[in-house]
Amino acid sequence: MVAPITSAAGILSLLDEQEPELQSYALKKLDSLVSQFWAEIADSVSKIEVLYETESFPERKLAALVASKVYFHLGEFDEALSFALGAGDLFDADQKDEYVDTVVSKAIDQYIELSTDADASLDPRLKTIVDQMFARCITEKEYKQALGIALETRRLDIIEEVYSVTRDQALLSYVLEATIGVVPSIELRNKILNLLVKLFQSLPSPDNFSISQCYVYLNEPTLASRLLFELVQKAHQPSSSSLANTENDPLLVAYQVAFDLAEGATQEFLENVRADLQTKIGSSIKQEPGAPSGEDAEMGDEAKEADTVDSCIGRIRNILQGEESIQLYLDFLQRSNKADLPILKTTKDSLDARNSVYHSAMSFSNAFMNAGTTSDQFLRDNLDWLAKASNWSKFTATAALGVLNKGNLKEGISILRPYLPQEVSSSVYSEGGSLFALGLIHANHGAEVMDLLKNTLKNNPAEIVQHGAALGLGAAGMATGNEDVYEELRNILYTDSAIAGEAAGYAMGLVMLGTGSSKAVEEMLQYAHETQHEKIIRGLAIGIAMLFYGKEEQADGMIDTLMADKDAILRYGGIYTVALAYAGTGNNKAIRRLLHVAVSDVNDDVRRAAVTSLGFLLFRNPTQVPRIVQLLSESYNPHVRYGSTLALGIACAGTGLEEAVDLLEPMTKDPVDFVRQGACMSLAMIFIQQNENLNPRATAARKTFEKIISDKHEDAMAKFGAALAQGLIDAGGRNVTISLQSRGGSNNMPAIVGMALFTQFWYWFPLAHFASLAFTPTALIGLNRELRIPQFEFISEAKPSLFAYPSSFKAPSEKKVEKVETAVLSTTAKAQARQRTKDKVKAQAEGGGDAMDVDESGAAAATSSKAGADKAEEEAMNVDEEPTKSAAAATNKSGKPRREKKAEPLFERLPNYSRVIPAQVKYISFPPDARFHPIRPVQAASGKTRQEVYNTTSVAARLLGNATPAPGASGTVTPSGNKPPQPANANGESSAKSSSSSAEAVRSLLTSNVGGGGGILLLVDRRPKEEFRPLSVLGGGGDGSEEQQASNPPPSDEISPEDAAAIQAAMTGEDDDLDDDKDINSVARASNNAGDGGDGGGGAPLGGQGPEAR
Repeated sequence: MVAPITSAAGILSLLDEQEPELQSYALKKLDSLVSQFWAEIADSVSKIEVLYETESFPERKLAALVASKVYFHLGEFDEALSFALGAGDLFDADQKDEYVDTVVSKAIDQYIELSTDADASLDPRLKTIVDQMFARCITEKEYKQALGIALETRRLDIIEEVYSVTRDQALLSYVLEATIGVVPSIELRNKILNLLVKLFQSLPSPDNFSISQCYVYLNEPTLASRLLFELVQKAHQPSSSSLANTENDPLLVAYQVAFDLAEGATQEFLENVRADLQTKIGSSIKQEPGAPSGEDAEMGDEAKEADTVDSCIGRIRNILQGEESIQLYLDFLQRSNKADLPILKTTKDSLDARNSVYHSAMSFSNAFMNAGTTSDQFLRDNLDWLAKASNWSKFTATAALGVLNKGNLKEGISILRPYLPQEVSSSVYSEGGSLFALGLIHANHGAEVMDLLKNTLKNNPAEIVQHGAALGLGAAGMATGNEDVYEELRNILYTDSAIAGEAAGYAMGLVMLGTGSSKAVEEMLQYAHETQHEKIIRGLAIGIAMLFYGKEEQADGMIDTLMADKDAILRYGGIYTVALAYAGTGNNKAIRRLLHVAVSDVNDDVRRAAVTSLGFLLFRNPTQVPRIVQLLSESYNPHVRYGSTLALGIACAGTGLEEAVDLLEPMTKDPVDFVRQGACMSLAMIFIQQNENLNPRATAARKTFEKIISDKHEDAMAKFGAALAQGLIDAGGRNVTISLQSRGGSNNMPAIVGMALFTQFWYWFPLAHFASLAFTPTALIGLNRELRIPQFEFISEAKPSLFAYPSSFKAPSEKKVEKVETAVLSTTAKAQARQRTKDKVKAQAEGGGDAMDVDESGAAAATSSKAGADKAEEEAMNVDEEPTKSAAAATNKSGKPRREKKAEPLFERLPNYSRVIPAQVKYISFPPDARFHPIRPVQAASGKTRQEVYNTTSVAARLLGNATPAPGASGTVTPSGNKPPQPANANGESSAKSSSSSAEAVRSLLTSNVGGGGGILLLVDRRPKEEFRPLSVLGGGGDGSEEQQASNPPPSDEISPEDAAAIQAAMTGEDDDLDDDKDINSVARASNNAGDGGDGGGGAPLGGQGPEAR
């Protein structure tokens, strides 16, 4: 029997021998014993290092391997990696143990660090280890690990190698999503996107949807135009006639790509695509001599007009203009409006309309709740309230019409015409508000109104009208880079008017959004240093931030310049430059910078902005935000606490994230009023479109808003926040969500910019209207090959209650005063009893005894019957309360069976034009025998990755048959009852979604990376020869014809000439004397009116650091 080794001292002594053979023998033995005796070997590690450094020693690599293992056990991983590299081929990266995994991980980290440094030289031995790791991942089919490491190490060759091995389109979609969300360098990102375009094109059926998405990221409108044109051309080739109304139909794909581009690209990009397509019209027919006069033989007579190449290109150009999708969503919001007007009425009754803060709050709440629905019912019902608006409150109320009619491009000008500037001015405030409203209606699609707004800005000398025109120009001309508009705004800026100049600063940034124009930056920064008006400086600071939207590291120079400025307002602009330049990237360097400023800057406004900006950086990973801001939410500084509320609201909007709600609920009781304001608004953003079944805590949040508003002793700022919260949580008639991502997974530029400007309401109330830019309709709208709206049904494989509209608000009923019974003394009762006895005896003596007995017995019988009934009712109630105590629990005493609650179905059928919230998209399928199927999946591929799950056991058991297993237990959540036959998805594959439609699964989907839900889908008609049945919608007919659209206005919102005149009179009444302005002086505790002059909205002031009150 061999005795166990208890010490390595004897082997270590061999290292002192002169013979290389003995030293080699010692190293081999030590290599096998190092994990057991590393502490003892560590004392002699210097001797092992000497052997490695001796060039003539034959086992140098072995010495390096032993030294590496010793340093690993000592925790010196850098040294361990250094000697592992010296070990060469003796270090086996394929071996699976803690030492190898740690060293390989360290090697990858070092490789990534060196690969990002252009000046660093890369050790070929390090590359060998990383290559071994890639080979190991591919061999073990861990492709996503290999692709993730390849992205971080900038190894594009590995991406190609993995694709050549797998030919898996899903992996390419994974790389696309990771590239957008993880890769920090724009240069590297563009290289990867170009590679992905090549790989997507090499698929047997090229993924044109992903290719078009890459073109948007690459800002290549010419390539996008070429793609659309080639698809239309292919659709009209004779050889493609068999592809009509199939999943590979080029025309359907072209239309779908056009709709996706219209929702996810900038105005400038879309205009360039449209212009390039215009040059191709007329040149296409000559290239197709074989086509039968440009029409598809498969199509009927009614579609001949739409089948020519030029007419299809024309339709695509119309789609890219955005009007088609905007009109479809407008029809949906009108048709499905579920706005709860009793909530607004109760809030109005609780807030004094003579106070301009409360009046503005009601204007915002109504505007948000009815955003895009074109419903002005609340205004018509409350003309007296509307007439109380004065000065800037009137500006805000008029601008709210733009939010109500957002997207109503056809009728926008006609609706606002009574309020637009006239030859004889009645109210400059309503005129300025109407111009702002016009910009909001045409936000990001403003080609039609740009000239009107620009001319008004140029020719109208009233600074309040210029203020509204500038804000309207900014909203309508967003990201157009229009130099003429910029010049006009700059001219207004140079007049040095505090009111007009501030709006001009914001608008200059909006028009030049994301251009990074050096000329604009220089002029705006120079004037910010020259002017004395803080309002103008603030407008320019935010404007400069918008210039660098999406620029990432290219904005670092400007960020450094602004952050080093002695003016706190410009440092504030530097913070928002970080937020907009790195929006959605989760860049670690930017996050560290914001956290440092949040705890170090001497100005409260800058610190508040730094914490708020975390929400813009991390909206793709909302579950990280509560962990990051947890300590900040407990800060002694109320501005930091307020910033943490907005960060949670912006990043976690629509998710119902438990961790975020846990932080925000206590802050609704914060001692500082504006912290309570922020907590209310953020809770509303988080709970938007969530009902009491999906998230019971949403009901508690609604009650909190109601309580704050109804409390007469509550501060004005908290009431203001609660009123806005009521509008946000039910925004768009409960049919929109707040999403900073597009449906394809890319950044939603208007939404990000809109939320950034919304946060500026702290200083200027009217800017709160920009929140409407972040509202994304959650509809599923299907169109056929002729862009007509068919009747069809699809399936939501989850319980209907999970995604139903929230319950309607029930106003508290007035309690009736009950009549109190008169107290009867015992002596009086005895006297009355004696009197009754005497009367009875007297009656019997007079011969009326029989009648009296009958009466008595009847009364006794009635009393007995009533007592028995009461007893029976009590027993029946006991049965209801404890149904399991006896077998007779299902019946009451009378033998009648109790009414049992009907079991809820596990799925529901929904028609076209239905609301589909983001979490519901995963559960949508089309029956395999359905006539219509979507050309692409309902859920974009980018939304299927990086799902983050958190615990929701509190509601899972109630919504489903089985409770969620306890932590550590086995089992899964499954629906109760028998499952219906599961419909197949669009590809004909059987779906098992309903088996996982638990509340836990559903709510975890709310943190996924997809924005919106459903969207506009082109449909494959599998039975085109059958009769087409159009869907009748409000504002548009089933065939999409303009005649039918004009003949179907929303009946519920029909406004009479008398009502229109009344609303106009209320809004355009004579302005109050400026000296008598009923602004926030009665509630705001601010004395800085003298700052820049003017009147208007303020925010939530606190001492000298609070917002300015105009």
